[in-house]
Amino acid sequence: MFGLEIVVILGVTIFVGTGLAHSLRVAPPVIRLIGGVLLGFVPVLREVSLPPEVVLFLFLPALLFWESLTTSLREIRANFRGIVMTSTLLVVATAGVVAVIAHALGMPWGPAWVLGAALAPTDATAVGALTRSLPRRNVTLLRAESLINDGTALVIYGIAVTFTLGEEAITTAHISWLVLLAYGGGILIGSALAWLVLKTRSRLDHPVQETVLSILTPFLGYLLAEMIEASGVLAVVTAGLIMSQAAPRRARAGTRRQSDGFWSLATYLLNASLFVLVGLELQAAIRALEAPLVIRGLLLIALVSVALIVVRIVFLFTSTQLIRLLDRRPAQRLRRMSYRARIVSGLCGFRGAVSLAAALGVPLLLSSGEPFPERDMLVFVTAGVIVVTIVVQGILLPLVLRWAALARDTAIEQEKLLAQRTAAEEVLMDIDRLAAQLNTEAPVTERLRQEYATHLRVLDAGAGLVEAEEELRHHQQYTALRLAVLENKRATMVRLRNEEHIDDTVLRQLQSTMDAEELRLAPEDLTE
Repeated sequence: MFGLEIVVILGVTIFVGTGLAHSLRVAPPVIRLIGGVLLGFVPVLREVSLPPEVVLFLFLPALLFWESLTTSLREIRANFRGIVMTSTLLVVATAGVVAVIAHALGMPWGPAWVLGAALAPTDATAVGALTRSLPRRNVTLLRAESLINDGTALVIYGIAVTFTLGEEAITTAHISWLVLLAYGGGILIGSALAWLVLKTRSRLDHPVQETVLSILTPFLGYLLAEMIEASGVLAVVTAGLIMSQAAPRRARAGTRRQSDGFWSLATYLLNASLFVLVGLELQAAIRALEAPLVIRGLLLIALVSVALIVVRIVFLFTSTQLIRLLDRRPAQRLRRMSYRARIVSGLCGFRGAVSLAAALGVPLLLSSGEPFPERDMLVFVTAGVIVVTIVVQGILLPLVLRWAALARDTAIEQEKLLAQRTAAEEVLMDIDRLAAQLNTEAPVTERLRQEYATHLRVLDAGAGLVEAEEELRHHQQYTALRLAVLENKRATMVRLRNEEHIDDTVLRQLQSTMDAEELRLAPEDLTE
């Protein structure tokens, strides 16, 4: 019964937290994390813990898969060099600085490097949830970095844990093999899995079956990679990126609508639950420490949190200057960011679930049977830094954005208009050929031609390309009238159902058609 209570408590916290976030104009993850911390004061919830296996094998594959499906591969290719540097060199530098700070405060080198590796990677879900107001290029760089850097951090983490346990010697050849296996194996498995899934989907003709295959993909990729000790993260991300390019050509409308609906809701709930559970875990971490060690832990949290920001900003400025020194091509100059934009990116290094899962996954005992040194401190500091980066940096980010005064990103609107105009123009060019192929009668062809001609004029008027205020006004009135007519139809059908003239099944089928038309006329924004 306690499991059901947890589900209800999580649901209520997410529901109330989302409402508060919109009312207070604060990022929802901040409120959810604070809500999780407050829930830790409830005595019955003190037994709740977040097993690392749940994060790594349930939350992480699904969240990473959706992030990779919705990330721009074009922007990744255009910024590939910078993404590789931040997901490898920055991770190593961050882990090293955190390890030095932890060692200076009395932590042995082995556990210090474990802490550094756990806190080195940024979190894809936190970055995705907290950076929606940034320009597209900044968001893509941050999301791509957080999708890839887990692989580097987990290699460092594995080496640090192995060194501390004293199970085997750490050599250059051994480290090189781990890196090659993690990256090469993860990418290879992800590519092969994407090819297999796409081939299988091309032979299916059932939306539910195709959606089930889509759900299975990230978990299968993660499992296969972990079985050979490769990077499950890179396997999932690679599969997602490949499928994001191929799916628009091959997926059917029904499958796409059902799959997108599932993933949007499922990842929203997983993401929201994860922030609440991370906040709850902080309470457990505090109770696991003896009182004198809490002060030392708080000092570590403060120093490490500041160091993560400083190292990140210094790296972004240093790497930028290095690239400018080595690459003076005109194309490179066009992609330069302002120093304010780099400071904003420096503040967006949010930590999250992967860091906590790594800390919780530290073994309890050494090979000798003794307790793993500083394990409780590792969990406490990691949980505390996650809370600081999300709550403090999440609250500061809007203020820094106002200071930065970044130019509004209109690329999405411009490219959307380009796609719609080009498609409408080509339809008008090809409509006679298509009509001839289908033996369509002239009145029907002319009717569709007029609809697309009107659509093209409305697009041009909305973009200010032509003076057509009357056309635009008529389109707005037409849309409003269509929506009112749909509402009238919906009320009529509900009345017929209530009077038992039609069955509920009939009503649901008709409502589905009307809902699709309503969304076409007035698309809803389903983001947080």
